[in-house]
Amino acid sequence: MTAQRDVQRGEPDVQRVEIEYCTRCRWLPRAAWLAQELLTTFETELTELSLKPGTGGVFVVRVNDEVVWDRREQGFPEPTAVKQAVRDRVAPGKPLGHSDTPAG
Repeated sequence: MTAQRDVQRGEPDVQRVEIEYCTRCRWLPRAAWLAQELLTTFETELTELSLKPGTGGVFVVRVNDEVVWDRREQGFPEPTAVKQAVRDRVAPGKPLGHSDTPAG
């Protein structure tokens, strides 16, 4: 599945993911690893992925400005949980293979 196109303009819809991470906590490697996982999984669906330096213990994942994961409320995310949250917003119905299989 590719990014949806705006029929009138012929341009792809923007599917933007932002990962904001705390620089003081040294969470860049974690943010970069998660970014790599998302870019690999959604290589044709995402039009942009950015890493946003922050402070104060922040680790937040946003899809098109909507918070889909906040470390303060949900703890550190497993890649599977973030992939499912991103998929539900940018590519509903896209199978995620083993990431869709419940643990157990």
